[in-house]
Amino acid sequence: MAEQCKVCGGTGVTDVSRQQCPECKGSGKSKSFDLTRMTEKDLGNLLKGGSGCHTCGGSGTITVETKCKVCGGRGEMISCRVCGQPLDADTKGDMCSLCAKRPLVQKLSPACDTSDLEVDMTYEGVVDSLANFGAFVNLNSRTRGLAHQKHLTRTPEVGETIFVQVKNIASNGNIDLVPVILPEYQIIEVEKDIPRTQISALRGHISKLVHISGEIIQIKQTGGPTIFTLADETGTVPCAAFEKAGQRSYPEIESDMIVKVVGELNTRNNELQIEIREIRQMWGADSAAIRDEIENALDKRSEPHDVEFLIDSPILKALKPEMRKVAKEIRKAIFHSRPIVLRHHADADGITSAIAIEKAVLPLINEVGGTDAGYHFYRRSPSKAPFYEMVDITRDISFALDDNARHGQKLPLVLLMDNGSTEEDVPAMLQAKVYGMDMVVVDHHHPDDIVDQYLLAHVNPAHVGGDFGITTGMLGTEIARMINPDVSEEIRHLPAVSAVGDRSESPEAAQYIELVASRYKLQDLKDMALALDYEAFWLRFSEGRGITYDILNLSNLKRHRELVPLLVKQANEAIKTQLEASLPSVKTQELPSGALLNVLDVENFAHKFTFPPPGKTSGEVHDKLCQKYPDKPIITLGYGPDFAVLRSRGVLMNIPQMVRELQQEIPEASINGGGHLVVGSIKFVGGMRKAVLAKLAEKIGRADVEYS
Repeated sequence: MAEQCKVCGGTGVTDVSRQQCPECKGSGKSKSFDLTRMTEKDLGNLLKGGSGCHTCGGSGTITVETKCKVCGGRGEMISCRVCGQPLDADTKGDMCSLCAKRPLVQKLSPACDTSDLEVDMTYEGVVDSLANFGAFVNLNSRTRGLAHQKHLTRTPEVGETIFVQVKNIASNGNIDLVPVILPEYQIIEVEKDIPRTQISALRGHISKLVHISGEIIQIKQTGGPTIFTLADETGTVPCAAFEKAGQRSYPEIESDMIVKVVGELNTRNNELQIEIREIRQMWGADSAAIRDEIENALDKRSEPHDVEFLIDSPILKALKPEMRKVAKEIRKAIFHSRPIVLRHHADADGITSAIAIEKAVLPLINEVGGTDAGYHFYRRSPSKAPFYEMVDITRDISFALDDNARHGQKLPLVLLMDNGSTEEDVPAMLQAKVYGMDMVVVDHHHPDDIVDQYLLAHVNPAHVGGDFGITTGMLGTEIARMINPDVSEEIRHLPAVSAVGDRSESPEAAQYIELVASRYKLQDLKDMALALDYEAFWLRFSEGRGITYDILNLSNLKRHRELVPLLVKQANEAIKTQLEASLPSVKTQELPSGALLNVLDVENFAHKFTFPPPGKTSGEVHDKLCQKYPDKPIITLGYGPDFAVLRSRGVLMNIPQMVRELQQEIPEASINGGGHLVVGSIKFVGGMRKAVLAKLAEKIGRADVEYS
C-alpha cells in the first residue's frame, strides 16, 4: 500500500539548488566541439563566434536535486502490507522487519472462496458447529472446513475464533483443517483477486463474480436490501447488499467514497445489478488513481456537441463560448450523477427555455442512472419573481439536504433560467454557496456584475452587446442542442414561442418565427405563449410537466389541438374582464418629453388573486394604450400597496439603474427590483409608497424618447 510522501510532496526531491557548471566552470562556453553531436542551432552559433556548453546549456550553472531521504526518491511512502506502518527507504520487500519475523495468519475477506486457499497456510476461522468426528470451522461466510477430532487437543466452543492450517483440499471441495496455537502472529486479510472490470463491459459477465471500482454516488435503503449506486469512468451500476429487511448494510460506506466492490452480476427488471459479496473503501494512491481516471474520462465525455445555430446571429456567435461552458457544466453534472435543480421564471419565456433543457437532459440522466434516474437526479420548479427569491433557495436547500441524508446524493447543480442575472439574486446565491451548491445562469435581464463571482458560467446577451430581444427561450434551446442534439427537431419551435411571449422585436425573433412558419402560424405561437402564461398562474410552484408539454405540442397532438384554444379562450375572457374594470381608472398625463404617462392603481381597480396578475394586467393595459396612441411614446405604471410595474414603448429608460438610484435616495423604503431596461418591477415598504412613486415619476419624466 502506498501513499504520497508528505516530506517531499510526492516529488521525491527535498531541495533544488543551482551550482556552478563543472564542465565550463561557470563560463557557459564549451571548451571543445563535437560536430557530430551539434544541432543546426549549435552550428549556427559556432559560425557566429562561439558555442554554449552542452552540460549547462550556456547558463554557467546546473540544477542539483537532493533526493528525499524519507521515501528514497520514490515520491511515495510504502507501507507494510501487514501492519500498515511506513517502511524505511532502504527496506527490501513489502513488510517491516518486525512483521517479517512473525508467523502470518490469513483472514479471508467475504468475497473469497475455496479457490483462494493455499495448502499449508494458516487462517483465522470461527467454530460453526461440533460433531462426534470434529469441529466445523468457517473461514468466512462461504468457506467451511473440518478440523478432525484426531487433531483437536481440546474441544473448542461454538463461536470461538481459532487458527487453523489447511492440510488438504479434496476434489469435492472438502477442506481438512488442523488447529494451531501461535504465541506471536500477524493477521493479514486476503482479498479476492479478480481483475477490475469497467461498468461499460459488464454485459459480458452476467452470472459471474466481478470486481469494479469507482465512486459511490447514491445510497438508497429499501424495505429489503441497501442499494449502492456506483459510477466509474464508463457508467453507473446499482449494487445490492442485504443484512436484514430494511436494515442499512455497510454503514461505514458513504456517498462520494471511492470503493472496491466484488460481487455476482445479475439482471433485475432487465437492468444489471451486482449482488455485493464485499465492498470496501479505497485509500491513498489507489483511490486517487481511480478518481483521476473517472474525472479525466468524464471531463472528456462532458464536452458539448459542436452544433450550428438554428439561425444566423452575431450575438449568438459571440455568446457561443459561454453557452458551451454552461452546456459542459450540465453534461458534467449528469455524468457525475449530480442532481440538477432547474429554476425558471414562470412565464412563456422562462417555461420554454427550461423545457428545452429538460428535453435534452432527461434522456441522458436516464441513460446514465437507469430508467428512474430522472425522478432522483432532476427537479424543475418555476419562480414567480424574475429573480431567485429566498423562498426558492430555501425550498431547494431543504430538498437537497433531505436527499443527501436519505439517499447520499450529492448537493445539486442549480440552473437558473430567465432569472439570476441581477443583484436581487445575490442573497439566495450566498446561501447556495454555504451549502456547496454550484450555479449557472442563462438569462436576458439586464445583468449586474456582482453575480458573476457566485457562478460557474453566465450567459447573457448584454455581455456581448445584445439586449433582451434575445430571449432566454432562444438561448435555452441552442444550449439544449449542445447538450443533446437528438432533441433539435422536437424543440425547434420553442424559441419562436418565447419570442412572441416576450414580445421580442429582434432580428433573431423574426428568424426563429420564420424557421417554423411551415408548421405554426404566428397566431399559433401567440396562442401557445398565452396558454403558458395562463396555466403558469394556476400552477404556481408546480412544474406542470404534462400540461405544459401538451400546450407546446410535445406530447399528444389531439390534446394540444383541443387544450390550447380552450385555455386561450379562458385567458382572453379573464383579460377582457380585467380590462373592463381597469381601463376606466387609468390616469393619463403628457410629460414634457412628449411621452404619455399612464398610471393605474391595480390594488383598487383590478380583480385580485386571479388571472391576469398585476404585472400582466399592467402589460395588457399598456397594449391597449399603445393601440390607442400608435404614434406616441407610452409609459404605463401599475402600482399597488408595496410594488410598481413599468411598461414602456419609445422611451429610453434604464429601470435597473433607476432602482439603484432610488435605493440610495430613499434607503428607508427598502427598495429592490429590476428587469429589462424598459420593462420591470419595483418593490418597496408600503408606508413609503407615496415618496417612492413621486421619485419614480421624476425619473420617468427625465427619460428621453425615441420619437414624439
